[in-house]
Amino acid sequence: MTDFLRYLLFLLTIFVTNTIQVITGFAGAMLAMPPAIRLIGVSAAKVVVTVVSGASCVYVVVRCWRDIEEKELLKILALMGIGMFAGVRFFHVMKLDILLKFYGVFIILIALKKLFVLRKFQLPPGVLYLCLLAAGFIHGIFVSGGSFLVVYAVWALKDKEKFRATVSAVWMVLNSFLLFDYWKAGYFTAETNGVLALSFIPFLLAVFLGNRLVKRITMEKFLLLTYILLLASGVVAIS
Repeated sequence: MTDFLRYLLFLLTIFVTNTIQVITGFAGAMLAMPPAIRLIGVSAAKVVVTVVSGASCVYVVVRCWRDIEEKELLKILALMGIGMFAGVRFFHVMKLDILLKFYGVFIILIALKKLFVLRKFQLPPGVLYLCLLAAGFIHGIFVSGGSFLVVYAVWALKDKEKFRATVSAVWMVLNSFLLFDYWKAGYFTAETNGVLALSFIPFLLAVFLGNRLVKRITMEKFLLLTYILLLASGVVAIS
């Protein structure tokens, strides 16, 4: 595959996954990371996906900062921060192929659960707090801890606006620490910075298209599409 085709496919990945992120409010990073790693490498993929996903979170926080539930935000940041610290260290000592297979299986299980296990049930508080540690751990490795965070946030944040604002604030803070770690690790190369700059073109197009589509197509259809794409993304990761 030529470099031109690789970068073109990567920019298309950014466009598609962020369109879905705008519509559904989740899964963008999980969808993007497996193909992004295959196309541009793990360090560049982590930088671009972290910055691009963080940009949408900053937008939400600036507009909706009054809706942030501060006590829950601090609790989430504390537990996810511990998990993320462990995840970052784990990433540096494990082989990428092993991590990718683990990540792929993780995504496939989430997709299969969403597609075929429709019954909802309430987890005890202790398990929900463990979900926050797991969310931080996965986020530290592959910038994709959203599924575990949502399990907790649905229980703790009943109001839709508080949910959206608080979760966005979580990602804004944690992604800032991740970007600092990436900078120290030397991930911000000239090539990566160039790809990052180009990525904002499909990202802005995705925001525009996503805001248009969310008013015209039912959320159920887009959630179904998201879970199918998650399944495909997981298969890509383990192949």
